[in-house]
Amino acid sequence: MNGGRGGRGRRVILWRHGQTAWNLERRFQGTTDIELTEAGVAQARRSARLLASLRPDAIVASDLRRVVATAHELATLTGLPVSYDPALRETYAGAWQGLTHEEILERFGEQYLAWKRGESVRRGGGELETEVADRAAPVVLRHADKLPDNGTLVVVSHGGTIRTTIGRLLGLEAHHWEGLGGLSNCCWSILGEGVRGWRLQEHNAGTLPEPVLGDDD
Repeated sequence: MNGGRGGRGRRVILWRHGQTAWNLERRFQGTTDIELTEAGVAQARRSARLLASLRPDAIVASDLRRVVATAHELATLTGLPVSYDPALRETYAGAWQGLTHEEILERFGEQYLAWKRGESVRRGGGELETEVADRAAPVVLRHADKLPDNGTLVVVSHGGTIRTTIGRLLGLEAHHWEGLGGLSNCCWSILGEGVRGWRLQEHNAGTLPEPVLGDDD
């Protein structure tokens, strides 16, 4: 899957929400609706100031509270409305949600180890990563397609959903998605559109992008 209309120069910034108490406790959140901590709000405000300087044209976000609060900081600075879509929620992890990694390993050891090996696993009876990409990537593409040439879309979402969406938009096979690595709280990745589709320009970034100067630009 690619950008569809290569060469329009569009840019998609995929921004993870700020810190929550469950992040600190290493509890699986999934679709559980957890709020930001005070530190998470501060992270969102700092990141929003940076992202606002990139002059985004549109913002789309998950409707879970940790993302709503993060997106609010950017919307306040830019004056842009936020389009909320439940298809951008985090991966539903069923019985794993609310448990720490240690508790999951104790109760669902075989499943947890299979997931860590990179196998396709319904964690806690929840969603497959490919199913998350099936629901989230079309939302990103639909909103990106509304951008003007050289326009910028900010997608505010969750770490797992962002990673699977990036993998799908880059056309990577699902077993390679884990190679993208995770996103820190309130960090982002940037996809730029070229003549051959979407290209990963920044990953897990927390500062403004620098232009690529060299033979591979």
